[in-house]
Amino acid sequence: MRVIAGTARSLPLRTPEGVDTRPTQDRIKETLFNMLQVDVPGCVFVDLFAGSGGIGIEALSRGAKKAYFIENAPKALACINDNLQFTKFADSAIVLKQDAVAGLSGIYEKEVDIIFMDPPYNQGHEERVLSVLSGMKYVTEDTMIIVEVSLQTDMDYAADYGFEVYKEKKYKTNKHIFLRRK
Repeated sequence: MRVIAGTARSLPLRTPEGVDTRPTQDRIKETLFNMLQVDVPGCVFVDLFAGSGGIGIEALSRGAKKAYFIENAPKALACINDNLQFTKFADSAIVLKQDAVAGLSGIYEKEVDIIFMDPPYNQGHEERVLSVLSGMKYVTEDTMIIVEVSLQTDMDYAADYGFEVYKEKKYKTNKHIFLRRK
């Protein structure tokens, strides 16, 4: 796994050993950030279920002004911190060692521009996170929420929390669902 583009382009990133994390493949990450290229520079980015931190680091490399990394697995946290030091983005990052839902209350921003979450598939974490995000003041009509899920995941319930799906990008084994406040 590596940083695809930006100031840290081509730098390799560590990933936690074992099967507890599932890093986003480089080609999927590249496709995602090609869709986000005008939204990332200067943004506040949140990487939930951050794993190795690869998505948030990609955002920083492409010009995000700040990134939050929320993760509670010790091996993954060690990778995030090592990767931030190696890429020299530690000063632009806030790492929260918490469950994703609990970590949302540790974000002290007037507005968050992009929230990315890649939870373990088919365990219902997405709905728990959306229920909490629906009450957060930093989630505005302009906040983009991106969820990486299995191809079978249906997020029709998002409307119950005040969000609408406005875009979906399918890959071979998973998809990105883009949401905004209604």
